[in-house]
Amino acid sequence: MTTVLIADDQPLQRLGFRMLLESQDDMTVLGEAGNGAEAVRLAARHRPDVVLMDVRMPGMDGIEATRRILAAGERTRVLVLTTFDLDEYAYAGLRAGASGFLVKDALPEELLSGIRAVASGDAVVAPGLTRRLLDAYVRHLPAPAAEATADTTEPAVLDARLAPLTEREREVLTVIGKGLTNTEIAERLHLAESTVKTHVSRILAKTGARDRVQAVILAYDTGLVKADRP
Repeated sequence: MTTVLIADDQPLQRLGFRMLLESQDDMTVLGEAGNGAEAVRLAARHRPDVVLMDVRMPGMDGIEATRRILAAGERTRVLVLTTFDLDEYAYAGLRAGASGFLVKDALPEELLSGIRAVASGDAVVAPGLTRRLLDAYVRHLPAPAAEATADTTEPAVLDARLAPLTEREREVLTVIGKGLTNTEIAERLHLAESTVKTHVSRILAKTGARDRVQAVILAYDTGLVKADRP
């Protein structure tokens, strides 16, 4: 049974989500929150598998709530809901540790499959869309510290977060950051797809990334992948 906490400041929206989720045999709603602070309290109390998190709420917004829920170190994962698929809030949510995002007008089956995917440890953002999202907003961030080092051709190796990775794992992380799927990585690096999956699992374990989305963000943050900046 997948347990879900709904966080949205619109009562009718929460009711709609609850009715949809409780129509499923494998889902149950543990509670509802009307703002971020309440979402943090209820997540700590109930420890749901997934928090369905609206980002635009009064007081503490969904981004800060996501950050605090995940900082608690529980198994709870967050699925962010946004109005537009390339929304700065969606990007901020991913950086805060969310396992993915969906637009609010997603089809019911898309929402249900997204919740199930997040609960099982997968990310809900397709690799290509992840790359578009990061390219759109990472350019507005300060350049990673490693990027400022001009006297080396491999600045990312200097980042402590990459130190546990082998050279091959850094190579795989780089192409993950470029939005390639496992099949595409296998073709690009001339590896078996099962080998790629093993590398991805080891990268997540060694870096502490929660899922593939967080691995993509790590690739940007450490300078392995760079977005075009204005």
